[in-house]
Amino acid sequence: MEGFDGGLRHGRASLAVGFFAQGAVFALLVTRIPALQDRYGVSDALLPAFLAAVPVLAGVGSVATEHLVKRVRPSVVLRWVQPVVCLALLGAGAGSALWQLAVSLAVFGICVGALDASMNMLGVSLQRAYGRSIMLGFHAAYSLGGILGASLAWAGAHWHLSLAALYGPVVAVLIPLTLVAGRWYVDQRTEVQGAAGAAAGTAAAAAAPVAMRLLLPLCLVMAFAYIGDSTVSNWSAKYLQDVLGGSEQLATVPYNVYMVTTLLGRSVGDLGVRRFGAAAVVRTGALVAAAGFAVVAAAPGAWVGMAGFTLLGLGLCVIVPQTFAAAGRLFPGASDTAIARLNIFNYVGFLVGSPLVGALGDAWSYRGAMLVPMLLVAATLLYARSFRTEPARYGVGHERPRTADVGRAGNGL
Repeated sequence: MEGFDGGLRHGRASLAVGFFAQGAVFALLVTRIPALQDRYGVSDALLPAFLAAVPVLAGVGSVATEHLVKRVRPSVVLRWVQPVVCLALLGAGAGSALWQLAVSLAVFGICVGALDASMNMLGVSLQRAYGRSIMLGFHAAYSLGGILGASLAWAGAHWHLSLAALYGPVVAVLIPLTLVAGRWYVDQRTEVQGAAGAAAGTAAAAAAPVAMRLLLPLCLVMAFAYIGDSTVSNWSAKYLQDVLGGSEQLATVPYNVYMVTTLLGRSVGDLGVRRFGAAAVVRTGALVAAAGFAVVAAAPGAWVGMAGFTLLGLGLCVIVPQTFAAAGRLFPGASDTAIARLNIFNYVGFLVGSPLVGALGDAWSYRGAMLVPMLLVAATLLYARSFRTEPARYGVGHERPRTADVGRAGNGL
């Protein structure tokens, strides 16, 4: 039992490192979109197409991961795609021709889809093994990485560093860090006898049906949350600079503020779920996020806009982790499949949200465009009952992994 618990603790810590690294990489990309636009001469009309291509390809990566994890462990997928995501970030910052940006973003998109799916598969299975809510903690590590990435982006803008000079040292640190952490990833397998039994258990889990009719409410919640999140990620810098009159340096701050409040909310969110239940926490988050968008839309200046982004971080932060956790509880025998499919709606949200806000901003106003994600996030209240299911206790499809299987985690097929 001591070895089993130790393996889970190591797996939890190493997965948190993976979430942290991805948060940093993603923040470094999205907070420097204006700089990438200037470097490659991407027009305002073409920018939404580039932003839309990334979630489309990420959805492809998530679909591919659903089938890939039937043959290899999610930990293997995560361990090898994360360094590629880092290299794609560096490629985006180091190129000079538009086609180089396109290739880098394409690789980034496909691999980030596999990364997001495999990370959350591991997180849900670990939460099942712990028997209590821990998913918000993993996403808190992502937020912490986002804070670091946004802070480095601010420093790069302040000291006028080239994107290659900004991204290079970060990638040089994160790739070895994630490769080392990946040695302790834990894949949960049902309690069966021997390696052949483990393979049979995996096949049985993969074969368990995932009814999209039951998963659809969670898919909609995921899409609404990511429409909100993509609005902050892709448009907060431009909104603060072009609409609210902030400086280039100040324009990097809203995402940082958003990530700080996201970190705070997720750091205590697991305690809230344990005490009040997931449905109550999701309802509260949706109301706070809708209020945040209203403040951003009505803000007379940059600092009031910053207050709106603060509310957005506190509200949106709880929704996505709890949606993944709810999918794992809903389909305990096929949680990997359910999470891979649910993760597609992460990118549906990004695909819809970013171009929608851009199109409405150009045709109408960016202030008015902020009202659309406000209404969609508020619609989450209609589906909050989907989160009422309590975390499943160990039973059929919920067995703890054997100590031997924990020891094999992340070491191959």
